[in-house]
Amino acid sequence: MRWPVRIWNRILGRWFWLTGGVYAAQRVQNSGVPMDMETSRTAKAQFGVPGLDEILMGGLTRNRIYLLEGTPGSGKTTLGLQFLFDGANAGEKGLYITLSETEDELRESAASHNWSISENVDLFELVPPESLLDEKQQQSLLYSSDLELGETTNRIFSAMDQSKPARVVLDSLSEIRLLAQNSLRYRRQILALKHYFANRDVTVLLLDDLTADVSDKTVHSVAHGVIRLEEIIPEYGAERRRLRVLKYRGQAFRGGFHDFTIQTGGLQVFPRLVASEYRARKKSTVLSTDITELDKLMGGGLDSGSSTLVIGPAGTGKSLLVFEFIVAAVKRGEHAALFAFDEELGLLFARSKALGIDLERLRDEGKLFVAQVDAAEISPGEFAHEVRQAVEKDNIRTVVIDSLNGYQNAMPEEHHLILHMHELLQYLNRVGATTFLTVAQHGMVGDMKSPVDVTYLADTVILLRYFEAFGEVKRAISVLKKRTGSHENTIREFTISSKGIAVGSVLEKFRGVLRGVPEYVGDSASPTAKLS
Repeated sequence: MRWPVRIWNRILGRWFWLTGGVYAAQRVQNSGVPMDMETSRTAKAQFGVPGLDEILMGGLTRNRIYLLEGTPGSGKTTLGLQFLFDGANAGEKGLYITLSETEDELRESAASHNWSISENVDLFELVPPESLLDEKQQQSLLYSSDLELGETTNRIFSAMDQSKPARVVLDSLSEIRLLAQNSLRYRRQILALKHYFANRDVTVLLLDDLTADVSDKTVHSVAHGVIRLEEIIPEYGAERRRLRVLKYRGQAFRGGFHDFTIQTGGLQVFPRLVASEYRARKKSTVLSTDITELDKLMGGGLDSGSSTLVIGPAGTGKSLLVFEFIVAAVKRGEHAALFAFDEELGLLFARSKALGIDLERLRDEGKLFVAQVDAAEISPGEFAHEVRQAVEKDNIRTVVIDSLNGYQNAMPEEHHLILHMHELLQYLNRVGATTFLTVAQHGMVGDMKSPVDVTYLADTVILLRYFEAFGEVKRAISVLKKRTGSHENTIREFTISSKGIAVGSVLEKFRGVLRGVPEYVGDSASPTAKLS
């Protein structure tokens, strides 16, 4: 008599449960784990990945099952290996069970990151037994998947009992889901594995490549925590990766998306910056620029810990103006940082030196940190991490970002830029760092348009303009707003020479300067004298 498949499924499901219980009882009685080792495992199991353990508030709660999911190429295998190697460095045995990759492929992946498989990490390649591949051995009462699933489970249990690990990575669930054939059997199988692992003092990472059934959330409900890795392909530039903790029972974690990269040596995660976690800065002080007329224009100077936006068309002197703030900071004995998006450093050093500011010398003397930022290769999270590292490790108190146009190119959408900049500026404000940003407007004279409006984020906004007068192209400077104090409402002419920037007197008898085509309204017979 041929039994219905549903009856065999029910019998096999019950057998999986009972098998897990038998193994659990044997493991409790014959664990052979020293008491001191059990005590050492009470702390959280860390990944050993910079940034990720911070997001998880110290790591993973031990003796639980976690799901690590992501499309192929997102970094699951690399992160799984890092998890085992970090445990091995702490003296914990690790076991990598692979159903999708060969042992040779795993060893090659490890070697690409300069990792060596030590005796504390076992690799177990789970391949179908030869009998299941032989057509003569196929049974008529059962589907071949029934035998394969039972054999797979048995071999996983056998590898566990032989290795006796403290950390396990199972790669991948897609193979088990395909063998189970339906969601009911798959859920029963996952629950059987969970109960089996629960009695063995082991922390488990289940990897899922999301190739079988993306909508199936069975493991989400069973797992103690869920981490998702994503790979984003922009229209231009290298791929970008980010992760998010979807679930972590009984544990606080840093929510939202966090950018990460895969480099030689494994993953590096850049936790999302949250400015509110930092204490408010101490009382600010007024900082002078050593340019008398410029200080007058700004009401005596700028407050420490504030942000200043320098805006204007290309070539008006935005970069040179913020370089003057760098020089003033160095003279005060502070350290400064310059993040250059737009210019190659060699050209930047040569141009600034010709204008009387030797940035290269300041860098070589250790007074200025200079970073060339490639907007096509860096994510906003990674950039915020670099700024944070410079501020906290090198005690930077003046930060220059030149320019925001380049930073915008690293963002997929404009509103994301505003949110990132808001957190970054708030963070710098709270730690007492004075920030300067430049933005190049579209156009040269007349009506101007900015690629993104961030003027409301900055405490001070300085506007630079070209204007034509009497056959010459001249430059004008004005302060549009200053939250931290008073400032002049005037417009002044300024010039650029080999000695840097020189700010002149107020343009008193001209109107329309900001439009680019001024009109002289004075009584003097020689209006050019007012522009000298």
